[in-house]
Amino acid sequence: MSVKDEIRHKVWNALTEKKLGRFPFPLVGRIPNFKGAEKAASFVQSMDIYKTASVVKVNPDAPQLPLRTAILKDGKTLLIPTPRLKDGFVMIKPDSVPAGEERKAASIKHMNTYGKVVPLTDIPGIDLIVVGSVAIHPDGRRLGKGAGYADREYAILREIGNKPVPVITTINSEQLVGDDIPRDSYDLAVDWIISEEGITETNTPYPKPDGIQWEHVTEDEMESMPILKELKGFRRGTDL
Repeated sequence: MSVKDEIRHKVWNALTEKKLGRFPFPLVGRIPNFKGAEKAASFVQSMDIYKTASVVKVNPDAPQLPLRTAILKDGKTLLIPTPRLKDGFVMIKPDSVPAGEERKAASIKHMNTYGKVVPLTDIPGIDLIVVGSVAIHPDGRRLGKGAGYADREYAILREIGNKPVPVITTINSEQLVGDDIPRDSYDLAVDWIISEEGITETNTPYPKPDGIQWEHVTEDEMESMPILKELKGFRRGTDL
């Protein structure tokens, strides 16, 4: 087992043993849903970088559902990556969601009913990015569930010209670790850590990806994530 996986399993086990997790179970292999997710979301809503954001990209996992719901209630446009990036990104505009249906619209099951998959050329400028985490170091080093989707999503958005924007994660405080998390060049560092206990700025020294590192993209990934093929076409088009 790699060092990264050892840290992940330590956190999954701690959340399970201390009964800090919530459905869906088991927590292992997931961005774990956690008790305090609503409180963490409310802290995000209090932040200036959130208040001034018009378009927010949030991961599709269960613990970030309260925040996705709040984004729509607050009249902001929500961008959600489809699971495993199979279909790219779904955009939900607040005026397409009737009052009282924001939580339903922000769910993975119903997001396509209220929003639509958008091609790369139609993705609006994003002001704030929220990622889920399994473990997070106070200096911003992050571990997801191991598939690298959050890293790649950020890289895709930078590749199509989105400006560098703040990245935050919402977690249970048990997910904050002191372990020396190994870091690869394509890993996404986090600027703000929001838990049920409050808001912490990481002042991370680690640079974020400024695009896809194509040498790390496999043929299988190109086949399973059509958005990567679309991105290559997008790049060729902008080079003309």
